Amino acid sequence: MKAAALYVRVSTLDQNTENQAIELRRYVEARGWTAVEYRDHGVSGAKERRPALDELVADAKRRKFDVLVVWRLDRLGRNLRHLVTLIDELTAVGVGFASLGEGIDTQTPSGRLQLHILAALAEFEKERIRERVLAGLARARAQGTRLGRPRKSPATIVVPGGSVREAAKAWGCSKSTAARWIALGRQPADVACPTA
Repeated sequence: MKAAALYVRVSTLDQNTENQAIELRRYVEARGWTAVEYRDHGVSGAKERRPALDELVADAKRRKFDVLVVWRLDRLGRNLRHLVTLIDELTAVGVGFASLGEGIDTQTPSGRLQLHILAALAEFEKERIRERVLAGLARARAQGTRLGRPRKSPATIVVPGGSVREAAKAWGCSKSTAARWIALGRQPADVACPTA
């Protein structure tokens, strides 16, 4: 007998997960499976980390169930890449996936085909985002915008007595250390003063 994990989620606290759970229980009973439920109440689907979902993934890796069943894909997640990655993780540990709303069941050839199409769409979405980012960077460069971290100008330091020897004495370090600090534009407060 197969064991199924039923995952239900609602985004706000005033919503109820029971409507989803009722349909999922019917589906599992019709197939003759046992079920354990995971509920995220008042948690956005845009978040990749959710208490019940994290517990579900950990249990999947321990093979506590054979198939994950959700009411609709958007209950599992709103980000296509996250969905595909999560389903791939489940598949890698031998856990099947079924979504009632979309009629996806990775235990069937047509369900696996649908999953591959979703994966291709996720890859396409990732490449489009990459193209837009590169185009934006090229446009910024063409307009003369300097990219990367802002350059840090060396701090102006006050050298006690105006000489390396006097600075080393005042700072309590060797002349070579004082000379290095002056060259780098550092004050003794910036770095620990080693013993001379």
